[in-house]
Amino acid sequence: MLPSILMTGSTGFVGSHLAQRLVEKNYPLLCATRSDKKIAGLRTQNVGDIDGNTEWSTCFNQPIDTVIHCAARVHVMNESAGDPLHAFRQVNVLGTIRLAEQAAQAGVRQFIYLSSVKVNGELTSPGTAFTEEDQAQASDPYGISKLEAEQALLALSKTTGMSVTIIRPPLVYGAGVGANFLSMLRWVQKQVPLPLAKIQNRRSLIYVENLVDLIVTCIQNPAAYNQIFLASDDEDVSTSQLLQQAARALQVPSRLFPFPSSVLVFFAHLLGKKSVTDRLCQSLQIDISKAKKVLHWTPPFTLAQGLQACASVLTNTNNKN
Repeated sequence: MLPSILMTGSTGFVGSHLAQRLVEKNYPLLCATRSDKKIAGLRTQNVGDIDGNTEWSTCFNQPIDTVIHCAARVHVMNESAGDPLHAFRQVNVLGTIRLAEQAAQAGVRQFIYLSSVKVNGELTSPGTAFTEEDQAQASDPYGISKLEAEQALLALSKTTGMSVTIIRPPLVYGAGVGANFLSMLRWVQKQVPLPLAKIQNRRSLIYVENLVDLIVTCIQNPAAYNQIFLASDDEDVSTSQLLQQAARALQVPSRLFPFPSSVLVFFAHLLGKKSVTDRLCQSLQIDISKAKKVLHWTPPFTLAQGLQACASVLTNTNNKN
């Protein structure tokens, strides 16, 4: 018998893909939402905003075997909160602890938490990759809140017996992706010349369907209990390679031209855009050996397939407009 699942974040990018996969696989699924708005094809329960005061009893008045917690206050480029760390903690730490405590009291067996590679840090040195054994180096409010939530969950599992599985993905892309990745695809599609031909960094990404596959692999898998897993496509690329592959997926020429990365970094610092050039020029690599060894999991989709999924949605959207 398939385990019954309570899931948060079903309207988000990752959550919407995950919910669709769980429904396709006939898992008994209940999605916690922040409003009474119905979601086609899903059974929902309104719990309101997620924080340290959220009442989850309406979700646990039925048997739930597994909780998958995808909802979060996410990292944003232009932060509006006066105290960002406090705002992140309210949702990502206190909200997570509240849910986990009530889940444990209700007899939930497994709590799967979608964390972030930002717990490990922002960048890796050339030729090195993050592993689960590395000391945490979370530095921004989002990463710090994710680390604190992880620590609280692992401590709770020791006192309650509810197993915890933590997954740390890097940048997630795929059909329906937004934010900076979507902007990048639009630049490529419009054939905007970009001064990034000489960038030779290495970046780990994960296609959303690969991440969904890993989460489903972890459901009720004893090998995943009380474990932390890093996740990626296992196919690291430089920024220039990523843009070239995106151009192929969009069936347009790649308009990259060489420009010294040191000059890019210099001007970015002057303009207060260091974080942007860090993502474009610096490396962030992930070693997923643990997931492959412990779970016998490998990403089922390639980077090219993931980019093609992005391109198809973008092309169809443009054709409708």
